[in-house]
Amino acid sequence: MTVKVEAKRTVLIVGCGSIGERHLRCFLGTGRVKAIACEPNQELLDTITERYSVSGCGSLDEGLAREDVSAVVICTPAHLHVPMAIQSLKAGKHVLIEKPLAVSLEGTDELLKARDESGKKVGIAYVQRFNPPITQASEYVRSGALGKIHQVTLRSGQHFPTFRPAYREIYYNDRRTGGGAIQDGLTHMVNVMEWVLGPTQTLACDAAHQSLPGVEVEDTVNIIARNGETLVSYSLNQFQCIPDNVIEMHGEEGSVRIFLHESRWDSIKRGAAEWTRHEIPEEERDWLFRTQASAFLDRIEGKESILCLLEEGIQTLKFNLAALKSADSGQRVNL
Repeated sequence: MTVKVEAKRTVLIVGCGSIGERHLRCFLGTGRVKAIACEPNQELLDTITERYSVSGCGSLDEGLAREDVSAVVICTPAHLHVPMAIQSLKAGKHVLIEKPLAVSLEGTDELLKARDESGKKVGIAYVQRFNPPITQASEYVRSGALGKIHQVTLRSGQHFPTFRPAYREIYYNDRRTGGGAIQDGLTHMVNVMEWVLGPTQTLACDAAHQSLPGVEVEDTVNIIARNGETLVSYSLNQFQCIPDNVIEMHGEEGSVRIFLHESRWDSIKRGAAEWTRHEIPEEERDWLFRTQASAFLDRIEGKESILCLLEEGIQTLKFNLAALKSADSGQRVNL
């Protein structure tokens, strides 16, 4: 009996900094692809290709010229995402774009057109959609178990220098390259909430640089927003001593609490005496990215997945821009 072995898809990873290296490692970890590293810094490229035993190239043009490449993962600073994605789609490649999609709406209409004309798949790498407490609790809420959701609160904080020691030297130090707490940190939770509740219509944002040494971008954010009839509040800082991440959703028939830092979520229905606790075995961080990589590959193969769509990524970009505008102007902004 002959067993048919399907050829592995070849994925081009563009940008081999910390997030690019993680994507490369995690795509390889699916066992479904071969990978090519694309990085203009020759020293870094040599390190990555040797570490993971993959081939490499020094430019996007060189990588797109390879006939074996069928998909591109864009891991460069955010201001480069849209033009690189358009170029990749026009070259006939599927595209996964790191969050945030961009730092302005410029080029997003052309990106939508390039996707539609190419017939290729585009996803935005909002990895928290795949975090099991969020995935399970969101499915529960979206099922209608809590009825209409009236209020949502999100509180998140971490000591950023511990998690990203090089934050001063990378894209984070400048809003124009996707830096600051709004575009780099808060955007994950915004994308989750818009996935669950629908688009944000209006918001007011107060943000400031409170603590992080060596940068001037905001590291602390408070936002009040409306998603339809649901009132939503976000609170995030990037300097507190111990990380935590808590989401509460309160509806007409009950409530949900998500404790990401404890890998669990709780639920309660109206009339119940106590919360039902749902504990989930905690996975190492690469697991999320491997799951996201598999979801992207599934999407390419025509299967359903919860990977963030391009339209959803554009909506979250509109939120980011509105939050920055509100923080700078002191005014409430309609999206």
